[in-house]
Amino acid sequence: MASLQAQKRALRKAMSSSLSKATPEDYQSQSRKITETLLLAPWFRTSDTVSCFLSMPTGEVDTSMLVAEILRAAKTLFVPKVDVAKPGHMDFLKIYGEDDLQTLPGGVWGIREPSYDWKGTPRMNAVDPRSDPLDLILVPGVAFDSTLSRLGHGKGYYDQFISSYTEFAASRGKRRPMLVALALRQQILENGEVPVGEHDWKMDAIVSPDGVIANSSSSFGRSI
Repeated sequence: MASLQAQKRALRKAMSSSLSKATPEDYQSQSRKITETLLLAPWFRTSDTVSCFLSMPTGEVDTSMLVAEILRAAKTLFVPKVDVAKPGHMDFLKIYGEDDLQTLPGGVWGIREPSYDWKGTPRMNAVDPRSDPLDLILVPGVAFDSTLSRLGHGKGYYDQFISSYTEFAASRGKRRPMLVALALRQQILENGEVPVGEHDWKMDAIVSPDGVIANSSSSFGRSI
């Protein structure tokens, strides 16, 4: 375990150095291509309820255009909110339109986050039994490889949420959502270069500016 964690820390440090050399123009150009590819994907077009992260100021794909397009496509959008009172816990809360999206304040790590209330009433949570099930979770990360492995930021938020939501979906007779990572070109490594443990979820697909990486044997990957 110690060796695995040391490998992850070393890779995060190396990726941080690599990403710091990218220009704002490079980030934006790659983010636009990723957004365009994702919007055309058949599994995105058939998804009614989508979760998408709101991007950090730097170091990952800019999702600002993407989340706006999700709402314009009349899909239901959920975005993450970190619960600082619960280690490793993250809620996914509904966004009620573009005006709501544009007024979200900055939260943890400079990432915009919704409040738990909207216009005086509790926001819908993705794990509320009244909520429509998530069809697609768009996942951030530090590094990825062609085996669909993912290295996160080390807090475990997404791995814990995916595990708990998978159980929640099963209790409702639903299968888990499709897991799709959004990755800059610099974040995609060679086969097997991302160290993973038994609790690390693999992705069903990775969307990069150069196209889509997916496991053709996966039931999620066949339509890609």
